[in-house]
Amino acid sequence: MPHGIQRGRLPLALLLALAPFALIQAQPAVEPEPRQVEVGLYISPPFVMEEQGGYTGMAVELWREVAAMQKLQSRYRVFDSLRELVEATAAGDVDVAVTNLTITEGRAERIDFTQPWFDGGLRIMVDKSQGGGFWALFRGLRDSGHLTGYLWLISIILLVTVLFTLFDRRFDSDFPRRWRDGLAESFYTVMSIATSGRVERKNLFGWIGRIWGGLWLVCGVAVVSYITASVTSVMTSLTLTSQINGVRDLPGKTVGVFSGSVAEEFVRREGIASRDFKDIDDAVQALSEGRIEAIVGDAPVLAYFAHSHPELPLLLVGRIFEPDKYGFGLPLRSDLARPISVDIIGAYESGRVKELREKYFGSRR
Repeated sequence: MPHGIQRGRLPLALLLALAPFALIQAQPAVEPEPRQVEVGLYISPPFVMEEQGGYTGMAVELWREVAAMQKLQSRYRVFDSLRELVEATAAGDVDVAVTNLTITEGRAERIDFTQPWFDGGLRIMVDKSQGGGFWALFRGLRDSGHLTGYLWLISIILLVTVLFTLFDRRFDSDFPRRWRDGLAESFYTVMSIATSGRVERKNLFGWIGRIWGGLWLVCGVAVVSYITASVTSVMTSLTLTSQINGVRDLPGKTVGVFSGSVAEEFVRREGIASRDFKDIDDAVQALSEGRIEAIVGDAPVLAYFAHSHPELPLLLVGRIFEPDKYGFGLPLRSDLARPISVDIIGAYESGRVKELREKYFGSRR
């Protein structure tokens, strides 16, 4: 075969060999389908909140931005308590746990955590009006035994009222004849002596009557003194014993905590009596009804609730204790842990986490 023809065939062979690669490069890149993930939520304002059929809050907003960067499509599922959310994450029923989830050693043995994105801690909430009011005073008088003394005084007053009525009906011609009027007159006289020390009865027996009147005055002064002293002592005791100003005042009190929270672990470890509640609304209701004496919970959650409900007599006391950090939870060895953590670090460095914090908590926290 002539050399000219062979040289002409060589470029054609090269073109045929390179054609498949050219076709591959010409085809547009195919975007991968978004990955579906189960996202577990625990409602805890302002980190996770329900709004108009959807969810919002600092944790939810941060998660949505991370999910968008990772091409993740979220399907949300709400849990009634932190304990249930952690259990579901450990079992692999959810891919990510999104809320103010505190990173602890015990939880880290069961689930993975992302890079922390919020610094938290525990604090104490009390009812400013607790320790006062009629029912608190009533309970104090009952517990101190003064109510028994009051019942004896009432019995004596009623007995003396009847005796005065019988006596005056017999010896005082001007005394009302109708029993109803006579008992009312005698009762007024007895109460006047007991409360003001004034004797407004007619003296029917001269100097002997005066001596009896003086004795009744002494009795009246004693009754008033006893009632005043007992009420004052009980109110003082209530003021002193009901004050909670910090962690040191919690022993001997009953506090409310959220089921499965680090606050629950703390009070049990310290031997403090507690009652579990599903959420902060139930706990505040119990606090207002006097079923608990304080709430121990995440400081930002308590602060946000108190700020959002200025009509309620709620007060945060003491400093933040048991400082901790929040992160997203994932099942052990989840392939999402590292890329999500990288995106959270990026959100920190770009200032986005700071912007979200200021949006929900203000410039100062």
